[in-house]
Amino acid sequence: MIEMVETPVRDIWRIFRIMAEFVEGFDELATVDPAVSFFGSSRAKPDEPYYKLAQETAYEIAKAGFAVITGGGGGVMEAANKGAAEAGGKSIGLNIELPMEQMPNKYQNISLNFKYFFCRKVMFLKYAHGFIVFPGGYGTMDEFFESLVLIQTLKQASFPVILMGSEFWRGLIDWMKQKMLKDHQYIASEDMDVFTVLDDPQAAVKIIVDFREAEGPVGIELPTGMKKT
Repeated sequence: MIEMVETPVRDIWRIFRIMAEFVEGFDELATVDPAVSFFGSSRAKPDEPYYKLAQETAYEIAKAGFAVITGGGGGVMEAANKGAAEAGGKSIGLNIELPMEQMPNKYQNISLNFKYFFCRKVMFLKYAHGFIVFPGGYGTMDEFFESLVLIQTLKQASFPVILMGSEFWRGLIDWMKQKMLKDHQYIASEDMDVFTVLDDPQAAVKIIVDFREAEGPVGIELPTGMKKT
């Protein structure tokens, strides 16, 4: 009986915690528009090419007037925050509480902490004019494929999803084309057109800038109730 009472109570407090994460995130990030969200492996080392590519790309994005939003950890996230900070731009980290401790990198000038991944994902999307995705593991793939699902299901109007580092992505893209599209028709041909694979930071900047100029200050079209104001 005690457990039956405690479970609803815990659920109520969980709701309050979720609400608090949304309120804090909306409040802290209300002035960051325009922004671009960066994703990639936390394990990339500073001397690795993808770390350097992320740092350079974030630097150029920040110079173009965009805030840079990352997951706040090491590797590619650190590189992107570092590049944005070096450019004098807004460098934002959305840190997540994990069983294995994730220390926020030192290059953030706005830092938020989240317990719930889904709250954090809303912040990545709500304030972004595009996603730039670097090589990474499961977390990176989660963010990449969720962006494709949002566009495919029309939960979002199409927005720039850019994969940086063509050599890394080539095998995955070939598999998607062969297995998902050609062999099984589990996706449509136009579903392969919702992302772009690049190696050049300047080309990525141009796509983001062109999208912002075409869409105006709103950027990514959000579901009702989550639109930018």
